Amino acid sequence: MVTLTQSKPSITIVGGGLAGLVCSIILSRNGFPVTLFEKKTYPFHRVCGEYISNEVIAFLKSLEIDLYRFNGAKITELAISSVSGRTFKTSLDLGGLGLSRFLLDDHLYHKALASGAKVVLGIKANNISFNDNQFEVLLEDGRLITSDFVIAAHGKRSNLDKARTFFTHRSPFIGVKYHIKTDFPKNLVQLDNFKDGYCGTVKIEDDKYCLCYLSHKNNIKTHGNLLDMEKAVLYENPLLKMLFQNSEFLYSKPEVINEISFERKGLVEDHVLFCGDSAGMISPLCGNGMAIAIHSAKILSDTLIAFYKNDRKVVEDLYSQQWRRYFSQRLAVGRLTQKLFGGRITSELAVRGLQTIKPLSNFIIKRTHGAPF
Repeated sequence: MVTLTQSKPSITIVGGGLAGLVCSIILSRNGFPVTLFEKKTYPFHRVCGEYISNEVIAFLKSLEIDLYRFNGAKITELAISSVSGRTFKTSLDLGGLGLSRFLLDDHLYHKALASGAKVVLGIKANNISFNDNQFEVLLEDGRLITSDFVIAAHGKRSNLDKARTFFTHRSPFIGVKYHIKTDFPKNLVQLDNFKDGYCGTVKIEDDKYCLCYLSHKNNIKTHGNLLDMEKAVLYENPLLKMLFQNSEFLYSKPEVINEISFERKGLVEDHVLFCGDSAGMISPLCGNGMAIAIHSAKILSDTLIAFYKNDRKVVEDLYSQQWRRYFSQRLAVGRLTQKLFGGRITSELAVRGLQTIKPLSNFIIKRTHGAPF
């Protein structure tokens, strides 16, 4: 049983992305003492495709969060191109929204503060340990924070993952994100293949677009730097060449993250509850990482609220069951579909297949998008 020193257990959240912030809002509003640690200071940019499925809209409205207040782009169509530029296009039944993490995370941060959460910025957690039915979180400044529960929502990859199984398997992928101004459809999310990678483009708020790509690190090694690699590799796709050559890049350098892993991850390890990308990351091809992070935060928070008085194992098992129920198939289809992209021949076959077999595109879209919750 959890030994309580107050009416409800204290909760430490490590990581202030979508999952961590949404957990802090829900749990604080339900009377839990919540402290969230984020190593950066809002607002800031993240490597993210910045497309969010409309499946989250109703839930966020229940938290008094209106995504449409930011004038993000309403996305109704999807296009996928092969390396040669052959393109498949279809409508998105549910649709989504293009919105930057720069705006969204900052808004959620202020909602968390207003909900009563304590948010500590600009400091990193170096270690999480569990002893005598209590957690200790060691901060980089030497402070030791104790709490009854810890939610690890630190994102795609962190120093905190070093003890986890997936961390020892080196990942060959690098993620790169730009914000641009360009001439591009306002209602379209487009995924363009290139050798050993693919790039997503979507309109976000104002007159800006997010351009985010995933590439094998060998592309960088071969050409030495991002700029030369983009010209040599991404430009092989005529759509990407036109996009890069006819766009205004808004920042001096892109956001970059190394060794992005899509391997299966543990949901609970040494009683730490993992949430968002820390628990499992959908491939960018499917574009629903933002929605999954938000939904996983709801599932975890609801489980803690309902069952925190029970043994830890009850909370851990129920959370794991619910997470797998909603996301395991989506992640599996995403990983499988991703294998068809990033190659000249496979991307061509995949696009041709999507063009000729309509049920195939419907299957992929439905299996990688969730229902409103």
